[in-house]
Amino acid sequence: MRPPEGMRILTPLPGIYAYYDGRLPGYAWGEGRNWVDDGALALGIASYALVAGSSAIVYDPHTTLEHARAVRAHLERLGVREFTLVLSHHHLDHVAGTEVFADGRIIANARTAAHLERDRAAIEEGTLGGAPAINPLILPTETFEGRMELSLGGERVELLHFDIHSDDATVLWLPEGQILLAGDTLEDTVTYVAEPQGFDAHLRDLGRLRALGPRQILPNHGHPDVIADGGYGVGLIGATERYIALIRSGEAPESLAQSMVLFDEDKACRYAACYEAVHRQNLQRVRNG
Repeated sequence: MRPPEGMRILTPLPGIYAYYDGRLPGYAWGEGRNWVDDGALALGIASYALVAGSSAIVYDPHTTLEHARAVRAHLERLGVREFTLVLSHHHLDHVAGTEVFADGRIIANARTAAHLERDRAAIEEGTLGGAPAINPLILPTETFEGRMELSLGGERVELLHFDIHSDDATVLWLPEGQILLAGDTLEDTVTYVAEPQGFDAHLRDLGRLRALGPRQILPNHGHPDVIADGGYGVGLIGATERYIALIRSGEAPESLAQSMVLFDEDKACRYAACYEAVHRQNLQRVRNG
């Protein structure tokens, strides 16, 4: 199976694959307004797979069935036969391909499972966030509270629940290598503010994230060259904290480029013009409470 036109398969670290699509001028998945282009591909998005022998942990199935099928096809060519899918959170661009992995374990934290169960009918009808519909939406087969530990090729993989970006974020933590797969808890150029009422919790849990001591960070939304080169450093956490504090204060400039002078003191982020619209939306959400 040929992957979607814009998909690039990156290898940021041994045994870790990133399936990256988007952030390409003039590139679109569909016609008209749709959340795949507006909420995911315009910014660039990756899902990940950790591979050891014939087993893989897939971290998010990607944004469409076509993307998810391409992910699975690549892994099967590598000899993978046993799939465990872990959902980073309940937002549409992170659950759209669950059907492709329905024959294996699908794991999420209990809050993600509850959000998906609550919204399942609207998601399958295409009335939550608009088109395209995700039908069928396959719900998690296993849930956890707080922490869950998996093993892959003899290495520990910890699933940890955080309240950053959304109240149901699950990150993957590989303690032996100090590698963090961050989902949407961290994002380059700036975090997408979905729940401004949760800023206190977000800032608290960003501190928890830093306390893990990550050496390399792989976010779902980031610059493809940085991801391909092994990911981000811990400075991305500090930049996210300072950005939240800045927009919360009401003193952030309307321009993202100008705002970066104030929050990105460590030069941890890469300016991307596509995030100017995200920044303006963030400011509006904060003003509207």
